[in-house]
Amino acid sequence: MEHYVKSKGTTFYAIGLSYKKADAKIRGHFSLDDTAKQKLIEQATAEGIESILITSTCNRTEIYGFAQHPFQLIKLLCDNTVGTVEEFQKVAYVYKNREAISHMFKVGSGLDSQILGDFEIISQLKVSARASKKAGLLNPFIERLVNAVIQASKRIKTETEISSGATSVSFASVQYILKHVESVSNKNILLFGTGKIGRNTCENLVKHTKNEHITLINRTKDKAEKIAGKFNLVVKDYSNLQEEINASDILIVATGAQNPTVDKHLIQNKKPLLILDLSIPKNVHENVSELSQTTLVHLDDLSQITDETLEKRKLHIPLAQAIIKDVNQEFNEWLETRKFAPTIKALKHKLLNFASTELETQRKKNADFNEKQAELISNNIVQKITNHFAHHLKDDDISTDDSLELIKKVFQLEPSTHV
Repeated sequence: MEHYVKSKGTTFYAIGLSYKKADAKIRGHFSLDDTAKQKLIEQATAEGIESILITSTCNRTEIYGFAQHPFQLIKLLCDNTVGTVEEFQKVAYVYKNREAISHMFKVGSGLDSQILGDFEIISQLKVSARASKKAGLLNPFIERLVNAVIQASKRIKTETEISSGATSVSFASVQYILKHVESVSNKNILLFGTGKIGRNTCENLVKHTKNEHITLINRTKDKAEKIAGKFNLVVKDYSNLQEEINASDILIVATGAQNPTVDKHLIQNKKPLLILDLSIPKNVHENVSELSQTTLVHLDDLSQITDETLEKRKLHIPLAQAIIKDVNQEFNEWLETRKFAPTIKALKHKLLNFASTELETQRKKNADFNEKQAELISNNIVQKITNHFAHHLKDDDISTDDSLELIKKVFQLEPSTHV
């Protein structure tokens, strides 16, 4: 079905960019923090966009929405980031209708993640949907689609082993540390930033390194203290950042700042320091690489780690794709129902008018006219007729469009708008 229009001749699009063609620097140009997302939503409302969904992670920035032309969505993105249209066109993708639907399923199921099987994006979709709904920018189509994607991702998690073990960027960072740092349990580790990636990284550090020398720093100290309380870790004030960096062997940066928060001037230690930057935009300035004792690794480097576990996960891709196809089919069936629902509603209204007119005629002719009985019978007949037409329209062997046009013509119904 290609008619996904709700009103104003709009079409469903997915526009965005990801790690596949855009490096960390370019992704940083199009990154949207919470403030930028809110401004984008407000601009979308002002410009008459009827429904929109925004996601921005370390791996991708995407907008799903209804527009007359995809440039309307591209403009929204460029107006609220430092990225330009020219820059976007070099690395971007634009999907329409069925392809846009398939893309969201692929993204939400972890099949398009930088690390195969990473499902962290699904929580982003949920948060984004809530924000759009709060702003009145979530129509039934996108809301139902998001719920279908969530359902598919849950099934893939439980019915396949594509996410066996931890598969996120946060786990990849700990895996890198275990592989490249000797005696890691005795090293001083500083985690700067306790947002979602920071929290997940902290949990993986505690679980896999058996290290008791982990320190947390966050601009908002109480957020770090909540996490530290779970794992009995040390929390330091943001003002102690330089001091703690120079006491560390490993520094993990997972802040949500739009500009670098760590540069070479903060680092004065004389011993080797491994820095992992898990942020988009990059939060560690590239000038730290000028320091001979410092090694800087960005999340794009971490995602290239391949191991036996990852190869085993790839074996489950066909089953995951089959699950997506199954859930997508259910969504398409719902879409077909949405397509003919206005016509069925108009038909029922027309039949009820016929019944009402006939009842009025019989009421005048018969002195002992049984009002309740007549209404009950006529309503039942109307319902049976509309159910019969609805069942016919659901038949895969007939052309829904042709049948809709015939029903409208025979019963002289007003043209209905596709939903």
